[in-house]
Amino acid sequence: MRTKARGTTEQSSKKEVADKKETKKRARKLSEYGKQLQEKQKVKILYGVREKQFRRFFDTAIKKAGATGDVLLSMLERRLDNVIYRLKLANSRKQARQIIVHGHVLVNGRKVYSPSYLVSVNDEISLAQNVIEKKGFLEQVIDKRLNIGIKVPEWLELNKKDRKGLVLRDPARSDIKAPIEEHLIVELYSK
Repeated sequence: MRTKARGTTEQSSKKEVADKKETKKRARKLSEYGKQLQEKQKVKILYGVREKQFRRFFDTAIKKAGATGDVLLSMLERRLDNVIYRLKLANSRKQARQIIVHGHVLVNGRKVYSPSYLVSVNDEISLAQNVIEKKGFLEQVIDKRLNIGIKVPEWLELNKKDRKGLVLRDPARSDIKAPIEEHLIVELYSK
């Protein structure tokens, strides 16, 4: 009788045959619906919004004049958490959301606690006075990112010295550099 030792050629050949079968399986081609869903999920993750909120933005974008996809992206860009991130006052959109919820952000001199607040043209975004007094927070979070050579979008104006921002105009599709195919999202919701 033959005893089989661990790692014999007989066992390794079975393993090779199993591996070949796995590699022969073709990757399924993504359906049109799959592409549309993938694009929507990508945008939701990018801006950090949930399904119900995203759907509400889409429904509002349909009612406004202009291309629905462009209006949707413009609205997502105008969210306060995104504006704080774009003004380099936070390292990420999640951090911007946290700064807003904690009451550290003023819009036109009034505290705003909602990250989904939509800014308008000529709105002034600044930090609350209690935050300006916290030197550690300013050095570790705000000033660290302000000194990086990231460019602020053209639709926003940043005053580094006062740590304030101003909305000059509504964002256009050309201002959004992320590779987003918004027509797929519109097609998905138009079904």
